[in-house]
Amino acid sequence: MRATTYSESWPESWKTSYPYDLLEVFGQTAWRGYAYAYANRRAAVFDLIARIARPGARILDVAAAQGNYSLALAEAGYRVTWNDIRADLVDYVKLKYERGDIDYAPGDVFELGFEAEFDVVVVAEVIEHVAHPDRFLAKIAHFVRPGGAIVLTTPNGRYVRFNLPKFSDCADPSLYEAVQFGPNAGDHIFLLHRDEIEGLARGAGLRVEEVRLLNNVLTNGHVRTGLALRFLPASLVRGVERLTAHLPEPARDRLNASFAVLFVKN
Repeated sequence: MRATTYSESWPESWKTSYPYDLLEVFGQTAWRGYAYAYANRRAAVFDLIARIARPGARILDVAAAQGNYSLALAEAGYRVTWNDIRADLVDYVKLKYERGDIDYAPGDVFELGFEAEFDVVVVAEVIEHVAHPDRFLAKIAHFVRPGGAIVLTTPNGRYVRFNLPKFSDCADPSLYEAVQFGPNAGDHIFLLHRDEIEGLARGAGLRVEEVRLLNNVLTNGHVRTGLALRFLPASLVRGVERLTAHLPEPARDRLNASFAVLFVKN
């Protein structure tokens, strides 16, 4: 992936994306909790994809923003289609492109016209921004061929620091339609709980193949651990991450901030 040089002449969406690129792919560690958490999510997504799809498979990356998953997957030999509602990011992604097979399909995911043609759809940190997660997942499933998969990451609603509403407790999600699709963490609408995932999957014609909990309090730099991350060796942070991923269920649910879920289409 080609490194970029910041320019004051860039569109605002490019300027907003650039600091995340520094943390996600270009090695900056100023916000270590974010960098660790992103690296864990990315590793989980790529591992789950590798389990079910070989290079050459067709992958749709939904709401892919600055395209860091899309570009890396293309470089790994997958045939990738990038999507985001912000069409002006296409040229920003192209600025970083070096090699691989990647197409661009900007637009609202609910209006995309794909027909069961992808082996895998990646939905990373998106569903929490949608007013109707059930309809959203069903729409995503429509893009997947039978036997294909969806790899999804999202914040874990049971995490000790989160207090947003549970989707299944909301009587009228349409109240949130006007504020959906916001790109920032402050734009989260619902946070899913693990006991909601099976129901959402059934409604979309999917089955849950695997659920991974990841990104604990230390990894994220939460509860005043952010300062400690500046001094702790990465091996120790990763060791604590492995430990909390295997705790008994109640503790694991409360101490890990993210899910990675593998769905397979029936």
